[in-house]
Amino acid sequence: MAPIQTRWLAVGGIAGPAAFIGAWAVGATRIPGYSMVDDAISRLAAVHAPTRALMTGGFVGFTVGVGAFSVALRHHLPGRAWMAAATTAAATLGVAAFPLDHSSTVDTLHGAWATLGYVSLAATPLLAAGQLRAGGFPRAAVASRGVAAFSAACLAGTVAGPAHGLFQRLGLSATDVWLAVAACAILTGRLKPA
Repeated sequence: MAPIQTRWLAVGGIAGPAAFIGAWAVGATRIPGYSMVDDAISRLAAVHAPTRALMTGGFVGFTVGVGAFSVALRHHLPGRAWMAAATTAAATLGVAAFPLDHSSTVDTLHGAWATLGYVSLAATPLLAAGQLRAGGFPRAAVASRGVAAFSAACLAGTVAGPAHGLFQRLGLSATDVWLAVAACAILTGRLKPA
């Protein structure tokens, strides 16, 4: 694929996270009693949730966008970060395909896909950091490691205690912003093809 074509796939790194964040931000206002601090995002796509179609659309939008972005990342940043981004896209589709409250088996599969998505999403900026440093972007490398650490700590916090909805949103949003910034670097030509 020609560099100019792959560069435009980077738009997915902006559009995918925007679809995901937009879906949970709007969906949270549509269910009485839903708390963005205490309730998980996946509750918005649960089997009988009135926001199921909206949130499932957000998951699918993220999958398509970040999947496209991963191709652009592969061509603009050597290393394994693109693989982590592609894994995140696939895992998010798995989350959408196995909605909560269908059965205990489906809930377990949902949790497995979500865990894979968390790990691979937090790993994306971490895996990019070394290549960014080698490419002459030392501040971007430090920021990428910081985003990865913050995201991983927040996502681990979703298991450890209260306010798991807040920790989930903080952890996912931090890396979503990283994806968008990386996409902008590709689109503006700051991050050149490898």
